[in-house]
Amino acid sequence: MTIKRILVMMMAAMLLVPSLTSAHNGESHAASKTPASDLRADLDQLLSEHFTLAVMTMMKQYDEVEDAEASRAALDQNAADMTPAIASVYGEEAAKQFEDIFREHNDYTDKLVTAAKEGDEAARTEAEQEMEAFVTEFSSFLDQATEGNLPAEDAEELVRAHEMDVINTFDHYVNGEYQKAYQTFREGFKRMYDVSKGLFGAIVTQMPDEFNNTKADTASADLRSTLNRFASEHFALAVQKGFNNAEDFDFTTWAEGQHTEDFTAAIQSVYGKDSASQFEKVWQQDHLDAQGDVVSAALEEDEEARMKAEERLHMFADEFGNFLGKATEGNLPADAATDAVWKQEESVLKTFDQYVAGDYEASYESFRGGFGYMFGVGETLSEAIVKQMPDTYGQDDMPEAMPDTGMGRHQSGG
Repeated sequence: MTIKRILVMMMAAMLLVPSLTSAHNGESHAASKTPASDLRADLDQLLSEHFTLAVMTMMKQYDEVEDAEASRAALDQNAADMTPAIASVYGEEAAKQFEDIFREHNDYTDKLVTAAKEGDEAARTEAEQEMEAFVTEFSSFLDQATEGNLPAEDAEELVRAHEMDVINTFDHYVNGEYQKAYQTFREGFKRMYDVSKGLFGAIVTQMPDEFNNTKADTASADLRSTLNRFASEHFALAVQKGFNNAEDFDFTTWAEGQHTEDFTAAIQSVYGKDSASQFEKVWQQDHLDAQGDVVSAALEEDEEARMKAEERLHMFADEFGNFLGKATEGNLPADAATDAVWKQEESVLKTFDQYVAGDYEASYESFRGGFGYMFGVGETLSEAIVKQMPDTYGQDDMPEAMPDTGMGRHQSGG
């Protein structure tokens, strides 16, 4: 059961939307894609991935599973990858200062795990004191870097709330309070998007010319960020668990069910009840059932069953691509969407096979790539929806020209 759970959750990790950016051909001037919203997407990705990997690593270290070291390495690499993003805005010196502060703060979570395993209250207190020191130091850095546009007291509130989300999720997990752990995880994951919005708003307010005076807070940018969050949260819920403990399997399923309900409600708010019902069926039943067949085939070492499961995934790609094409009235073409969906599914299978083979370093590299791909959904679907519904998601935040500022992940259109 434990091995099966590992495989099920690895396969359930990947939705198929993220690489749709490559399917959406042609230059776009949708209001959801501006220099400001690109920066916001970058921060959304890096910060939410940090939270996911921080919780994942603590659980794995506590359970002493084989891939705990690889998870910790991925967490460290996430911190390192934030440095270029900071350098692109504030320069190399500030980026180095950021990296020194941020990477070191991952160490206190290791001490929390050790304290929990050994029942050492003194060590727990010491770790919590280190957390508070980080909150103060990092908030001061953000205040200084943003020239007061994100005041230290506001930054402290956001950063401390995030740190407590990590700790509370871990504590609930250690205590066997799995539903509370997953509820706290979901709340903490969502909070990272609030942290991102606060930081990105401060940066854009601080240096508007660098972002071509595009607005920091618009309906279209919010749409893109919301779609990013739902897509990436599904991914995170599917893989963030300490895979070697089967006791909380039902609560993982519960959290995914809660997420699906929320995502379906968001789809309904845009496209209505009928489309939302169709989305929910494709999202939860057809996709996950086919992936479950791949898992069963791997457990039984049944190559024929594996081939049949992949055929079902091809069928799913067609169905989901057609759904996206119809819902967006062709603004996201069905054929291109289907092709991109299948290409992403191939990456799912690669990540899964690497994990099964025990190649954890490669699997976590694929995991991080897959998590990043999820942010294609926000960009691509928001572009399609803005074009489809300009009266709802207007173009008022767009400048007359869109120069390449060099800031944000998608300036090249890729």
